[in-house]
Amino acid sequence: MRALQMQRLDGPDGLTLVELPEPEAGEQVLIDVVAAGVSFPDLLLSRGQYQMKPPLPFVPGVEVAGRVRAAPAGCEVKPGDRVMAFSFGLGGFAEVAAIAPEMVFRIPERWSFEAAAGVVMNYHTAHFALHRRGRVKAGETVVVHGAAGGVGTACVQVARGAGARVIAVVSDERKAEVARKAGAHEVLLSTGPWMGQVKEKTDGLGANVVVDPVGSDIFDRSLKVLAPEGRLLVVGFAGGRIPEVAVNRLLLRNIDVVGVAWGGFLMHEPSLTHTIARELEALAERGILDPVVGSVFPLEEGAQALRELEARRATGKVVLRMRAE
Repeated sequence: MRALQMQRLDGPDGLTLVELPEPEAGEQVLIDVVAAGVSFPDLLLSRGQYQMKPPLPFVPGVEVAGRVRAAPAGCEVKPGDRVMAFSFGLGGFAEVAAIAPEMVFRIPERWSFEAAAGVVMNYHTAHFALHRRGRVKAGETVVVHGAAGGVGTACVQVARGAGARVIAVVSDERKAEVARKAGAHEVLLSTGPWMGQVKEKTDGLGANVVVDPVGSDIFDRSLKVLAPEGRLLVVGFAGGRIPEVAVNRLLLRNIDVVGVAWGGFLMHEPSLTHTIARELEALAERGILDPVVGSVFPLEEGAQALRELEARRATGKVVLRMRAE
């Protein structure tokens, strides 16, 4: 099979297109991959900056969509099924992937393989962030930073599904249009007076929940726009700097800073996967979830896909296409 292998930890340039033996199924689901999602952790992995540090060489990629070739007895999916899946063991940037059955899910009929390739990590993270960690309630105001990206658009839609009012914050007008199409009720520019605008739009109260996959200065400013008992959800640090907080600010204003690590939590409570999957499936059936696909690259241009993330040009989910279907 063809695969993209990380051979040097010097960023996207370390990727090389190679021929590798296909993985064996064993007790896993063997998937003929049609499309693979490209995520920010893949970019960090390419530079050795992620918490997971696999030995070289390795095949990155944790999100795939394709057709089941083989499945173990008793599995919920069968050969021929259209599925989307998440791999804790990487290996997604390849034409064939072997993935644990509990992380393989059928694709809703109306979704393409490209749309499904970015669903499991992004939408499960969004649901875990907003419901389990953020305790979002109908009628609350949710501010989503980076709202034109894969995680951001997922958070916009999951928050809407919870009955929340969604204010998206993005860096330019092109991304603002993506956030609107994703379902944001209102869109603000991070280059403008967004903090004052959030306060104005909430009658001076502030946001009940802020979703922050950016970190850096965005985190610092987001603390200031929280309503009493507001929750700032720490999803990632795409901005580069890992911020710090003086905890007396939390005490005096009765606000929370909440960590969100979906993948790590599944090690503690694996049954959560199926709970989230059922609730997301219900939202998909209602038409609330509509994955936003950004640029689609052929497998051999995987390095360029990572560069698009690195340059922050990406909107929606960046995808690698493996084969025609």
